[in-house]
Parts: sequence; C-alpha cells; structure tokens
Amino acid sequence: MKEFLAELIEIPGVSGYEEQAAKRIADEFSGYCDEVQTDSFFNVYGIKKGPVSRESAVGPKVMLAAHMDEIALMVSDIDEKGFLRFTNIGGVDQRILLAQEVTVHGREKLYGIIAAIPPHLQAAEDAQKAVKMKDMSIDLGLPAEKVKELVHVGDLITFCSPLVSMQGSMVNGKSLDDRASVVMLAEVMKELNRLQYQAEVYCVATVQEEVGTRGAIISTYNIRPDIGIAIDVTHGETPDAAKEDTHAMDKGVVVCKGPNMHPGLTEKFLDTAKEYGMDCQIGIAPRPTGTDARSMQISRGGVPTILLELPLRYMHTTVETLNLDHIKMGARLIALFIASLKEGWQEWLKY
Repeated sequence: MKEFLAELIEIPGVSGYEEQAAKRIADEFSGYCDEVQTDSFFNVYGIKKGPVSRESAVGPKVMLAAHMDEIALMVSDIDEKGFLRFTNIGGVDQRILLAQEVTVHGREKLYGIIAAIPPHLQAAEDAQKAVKMKDMSIDLGLPAEKVKELVHVGDLITFCSPLVSMQGSMVNGKSLDDRASVVMLAEVMKELNRLQYQAEVYCVATVQEEVGTRGAIISTYNIRPDIGIAIDVTHGETPDAAKEDTHAMDKGVVVCKGPNMHPGLTEKFLDTAKEYGMDCQIGIAPRPTGTDARSMQISRGGVPTILLELPLRYMHTTVETLNLDHIKMGARLIALFIASLKEGWQEWLKY
C-alpha cells in the first residue's frame, strides 16, 4: 500500500491531464477486480461482482469515487532571459510557492525552482509582504534560447515532493489529496476478496475534481449507481486551527453528515462501524461539500450518497500529512458495509 502511494504521487496527474496516472491506476486495479475500463476523459473504473451478484441482481450497484487529479501550475509566458511566468491549475495557495522545487513538463522534463526578488533588493514596505504569484518566476538554469526551444506556453509544472515517512504510520508528500483515497479504492478491492457480498461494485478513480468534480459527473452518469460512496480528505488537527474545523489524526476516518449525504445510508454505515468496533469521527457539512459526493448525489434522478474522509494536515501544500492506518481502516469499513447490503437494502434508503 505504501509503495503504491509513493509511486502514485510521483506520476503527473494534473487536472485535465491525468492520462499517465490513469494508466498506472488501471494497471493496479486489474490485479484485484473482474474488469477495468477507462473512458475518454481517463476516469478509471474497477468493476467487482460478488459471488451472488454474478448470478442474479439481488444486491445494489455501488459506486466508490476518489479523484486522481492534482493541483499544479502552467507556463503562461517566457521572458527574454528565459525565466518562466506561470499560473495555477486548481486551488494553489501562492504563499507556499516561493522556493519550491518543480518539474516543468516541456519537450523534456526540466528541473526548476520558483524564485522572486530577494527581500534585500526590495523596498522596505514590500519586503514585509507575501510575494504574489505574478511576481514569481521559474528558473531552469538554462540560456534563454534553450528554454524557448524546450518549453512552450501551456506546458505543465508539477511540484517535486516525494512521500516521506514520519514517526509511526504518518507520512507526508504532495498530492495525498486525493491519491491516498485512490489507494484506498485498491485496498477496498483487496478486502472484498475476503468477504461474501451481493453488490456490483464500481471503484472509480475520477478526474478533474480540483476544477469542478467533472469526472464524478461523467462517471456517475455512466454507471447509474444505486448507492454512491465518495472518498476524499478533510482537515486534520493542527495547533493553529479551530477544533470544530478539524479532526484527530489517530481516531479513525471521518463520516460526514449534511444535506449532501443521505441520512439513512449514513446511519447504516455508522451502525456497521459500531457493529465491528471500528472507530469513526463525525464531520458536518451544512453546505455542498465541493467533493465528488456533491456531483454523485445530483446525477440523473439522484443517488443516495455517503462521504468518507481521511484527516489530512496542510491541504494543498507539498507536505500534506496523513495517517496510513486510516487508509486500511477506511477500506475495511467500506468493504464490511458493502457486504452488509443484502436483500432488503432498499429500506435503508427511505427517509
């Protein structure tokens, strides 16, 4: 699991440009499911059928969704000295950019650094302010003519930040939002191989979540599931954040409540956790979540949806931090929930 996560976050998968990540995910899924499909937008579908559902449709069609895309940058201009100007794809916080190491995906991969005028050369009042993205540039260490030969406007830029092991089961790196949840999809498949279940399960690694949950819109429309389970990250506890806005890093996955989630289905999910003695935390979302759960819920005639989240610190930075144990725990819980969906499962969907 850890090796797959470490490999996956190193593969470029910028929103709208997920092809390389999709190929690796499809290869991984193929070892655990009955069928793998990839659509023209590079959503990856891992399809599993329980022993009973292979013979008769007594269980529901369950869709799990976790997005594979990552936030990144894009070349917007090349100046006369060969320095690159750039803009963002997805929610990049400009305050974390200065001094970052990056890879520019031009005619070949190029290593660069994000730089700006040092405070020594700025006016005193400007030296006290955060540097804006428009005032930064990427230095490739190459002559201008070589840069213009290898790099074009519109080329992608990703961050250099491999997976780092911390104490215990904690790790950090870039793009754990939401590659960690994609890894959880693979773990769910492994867990289902040890269980008897009647559902037809679609584990979908979705695209373009960071720019509008577009992959979830497309894949949910295609599958027409009876039940949707979105997997994403939420804010882990940090000293400088309000307690009510964060969740413990060692107390289990977060089950979200709110109008985006089906109340009966959510309670059944929590009942499953209680039955097996598995810890869960409760999150609240009184507004649309901004995750794949929202698009799953309102697809076609509507899909009863659950949202499961992994506590993660420092979201949308290059040092996103989470607890690997939560991936295992969450996968086990989802698999047990799917195994509990037997005849009469429709009753849980009634308000």
